Amino acid sequence: MVLSSLQIGLAALGAAVLAGVALHGAWVSRRSSPRQAAPEPGGAAPSVLDERIEPSLDAAALELAQFPLPQPEKKPGLDALLDAIATIALDGPVSGDAALAALPPTRRAGSKPFAVEGLNEENATWELPVAGRRYGLFQAGVQLANRAGALNEIEYSEFVMKTQAFSDAIGGTPDFPDMLDEVARARELDQFASAHDAQLELLLRARSTAWSPGYVQQNAARLGFVAGAIPGRMVIPAAGPGLPPTLGLGFDTQAALAEDPTQAAIRELVLSLDVPQVARSEQPFDRMRELALGLAEAMDGVVTDDRGTALSLLALDQIGADLSHLYDTLEQRDLAAGSALARRLFS
Repeated sequence: MVLSSLQIGLAALGAAVLAGVALHGAWVSRRSSPRQAAPEPGGAAPSVLDERIEPSLDAAALELAQFPLPQPEKKPGLDALLDAIATIALDGPVSGDAALAALPPTRRAGSKPFAVEGLNEENATWELPVAGRRYGLFQAGVQLANRAGALNEIEYSEFVMKTQAFSDAIGGTPDFPDMLDEVARARELDQFASAHDAQLELLLRARSTAWSPGYVQQNAARLGFVAGAIPGRMVIPAAGPGLPPTLGLGFDTQAALAEDPTQAAIRELVLSLDVPQVARSEQPFDRMRELALGLAEAMDGVVTDDRGTALSLLALDQIGADLSHLYDTLEQRDLAAGSALARRLFS
């Protein structure tokens, strides 16, 4: 059958229309897909899990092994500002081994941390009991307040029972502070803490195209974030060992755990700062602000408050000024942000 020129023209036009529809569909699909991480220059770097390392005697490795590992921060001792403390008099020195055996199985009274310290006979310093050392005096303490609230009468009674049991086991005599006085002191401290507890969040929202988890992680890593302990969380590590992260970055956990992360769509990130946990000298809000604006520029996002209102530079300046006043108030109360006492109280 011979096709007329009209039939041929119509067929060509139909093919062109179909091609145009297909191209438009592909364009729409691509535009609606989450942004993906860009390939790194030179190809993807090999993962540590992909590399096979044969055992060998490596001089460089031996040299590296001579560097001491960072030591965890020493736990802060009991403090009269933050703890109700009972002294435990002894008839004679008690070994650290005996003290350790007498400690209660749990280190809490209700929701409050409980601790026992001994006065080391050698250096006359208070410390948690250590095997092989000798102690001439003990003290037990329970924290007056934390983010779970103020110490109450039931928790104080549990503190008394734990301390009395420990004292009986080592042959000591405890001297407890008045319960009503300590509970009243706990309430006052809790009121102060509640009025000055700042956990700041800045939201970063996508302007148009959503982000994939890989895209978020790649851009955040370029600004110094590392993987956190749970999926969907990254952190700026603390300046010293044993300290809480300086800043956190969170996104939808389900997106982080998706079977196909390239198709998981993220439209919002949360940049967080636990103000009392991070020292003022780290300038955490300045870093938070810089990182939020940097991510917004790199990822085509906008920085907003928790209601979705875009934050201007002036609004960010006001937040910084308010935080400066908060830092001053905490320091005047001997609870400077990032200090051991502040981290205990605001936990």
